Amino acid sequence: MNPKTETEKIVTFIRKYFKEHKIGGVVIGISGGKDSAVAAALFTKALKKENVLGITMPCHSKKTDKKDAELVRKKYGFEMKDINLTDTFDTYKKEIEKLGNYTENQLKNSDINLKPRLRMSTLYYLAALYTKIKGKTYVVAGTGNKCEIYVGYFTKGGDGMSDINILSNYTVSEVIEIGKYLDVPKEVLYKKPSDGLGKLTDEEKLGVTYREIEDYLAGKQISKEAKTKIEKLHTSNLHKKGIVLLER
Repeated sequence: MNPKTETEKIVTFIRKYFKEHKIGGVVIGISGGKDSAVAAALFTKALKKENVLGITMPCHSKKTDKKDAELVRKKYGFEMKDINLTDTFDTYKKEIEKLGNYTENQLKNSDINLKPRLRMSTLYYLAALYTKIKGKTYVVAGTGNKCEIYVGYFTKGGDGMSDINILSNYTVSEVIEIGKYLDVPKEVLYKKPSDGLGKLTDEEKLGVTYREIEDYLAGKQISKEAKTKIEKLHTSNLHKKGIVLLER
């Protein structure tokens, strides 16, 4: 893959799409990770910094995530707002606690998925707000890459939602190559992938590496164990894309 060629292709697509559909700006959740950083860099290059709004949304998050997000903002110069969702999350949890005495294990998955859903609601709220304030349409950008989307490593109704996702056809290593070309800060670009919702990395949660997923998608040989895991993840998470398999 030629990162310069792909960057130019993406930038051209953004400009054409926004012009054809009369879209004026984009709202992006800036997590402090490589995917959101590369997406922000591409949109800034395509639309100019004044038409890009970055949002940080800490929710019992690591302080380093916000610090890394700030590195991205400084690098590309777009406007960035901070919406702290910690109190919102805690208030929601208090209401749930009124329903019954649930164990931590019972609540774990619901808690994990609540955070990205609160964040996506925030992004859409701000897109509507900026549309009114600026007098031009703002849309929400997705930042999931091809590997994550294939195995369903996203939250339905959360980070799996967007109006436009310019990284969906690029694998993790390809996103990194584009990021290198766009001079994304190294601290962000080479940071171990993590959703920021727990102590485990993405690969530890998935049980396979992104390299194994890439090799599988490329038709290369990988271990039987990794192949089985990837196929199971893909099939079991199809519902997140609104797909139901019906045998006839």
